[in-house]
Amino acid sequence: QVQLQESGPGLVKPSQTLSLTCTVSGGSITTNYYYWSWIRQPPGKGLEWIGYIAYSGSTYYSPSLKSRTSISRDTSKNQFTLQLSSVTPEDTAVYYCARIENALDAWGQGTLVTVSS
Repeated sequence: QVQLQESGPGLVKPSQTLSLTCTVSGGSITTNYYYWSWIRQPPGKGLEWIGYIAYSGSTYYSPSLKSRTSISRDTSKNQFTLQLSSVTPEDTAVYYCARIENALDAWGQGTLVTVSS
């Protein structure tokens, strides 16, 4: 059974870069045909999909966040990483990593990131 775990700072200052890592166990991030995603939920709001890195290494980002987003991976550690630049308080949210095949079938527990000076 695959498990995902987010890690990273819980507090980021405005204008800095938010960086989170998702560590995957119980399955390889290079296995066909999984898409490894980042999703967030701001306080009191709905879920927002950020982007994914595919089993092949290709990436796709939400158009609304594309200019500030980068997702990469380290296959030797079975991890993938989110970087979101130039953050503002509006980027405060619980950030989740997740796996998608035909549907979203595995989630991490989520990590709260607060953007504040």
